[in-house]
Amino acid sequence: MPAADQIAAADVRALLAAQPEARARDCEALVALMQRVSGHPPRLWGRMVGFGQHHYVYDSGREGDTFEIGFASGAGGKGDLSLYLDVGAFAAESEPLLARLGKHRQGKGCVYLKRLADVDLAVLEALCAAAVRHKRA
Repeated sequence: MPAADQIAAADVRALLAAQPEARARDCEALVALMQRVSGHPPRLWGRMVGFGQHHYVYDSGREGDTFEIGFASGAGGKGDLSLYLDVGAFAAESEPLLARLGKHRQGKGCVYLKRLADVDLAVLEALCAAAVRHKRA
């Protein structure tokens, strides 16, 4: 692993280690799932854990870089796991998966979970894979 990847992995581990034990286990499971689906190691983007990189350009000409998929612990204001999957951008594919996911809340682009035990992990993996395909299309 190159030095930059080792530093990024250490930063992610430190962030997750600061979580309560049950939440840290869920975050570790999300890291494994999202890394497997994206093919990229985790990297901190502020307080968010992201995988891959996506360059965007708005119609206005504004552009920037963000991750393909990612998550944050407690970012939803209610202590939820916030999954940044941009589900609204590929609703035709995401809606049937979200209907089978299990207990969650949904925003325009995010999916909010209290804990991973509340959802079907195979469906979550399929949802993450669909999000990655959408970003790469």
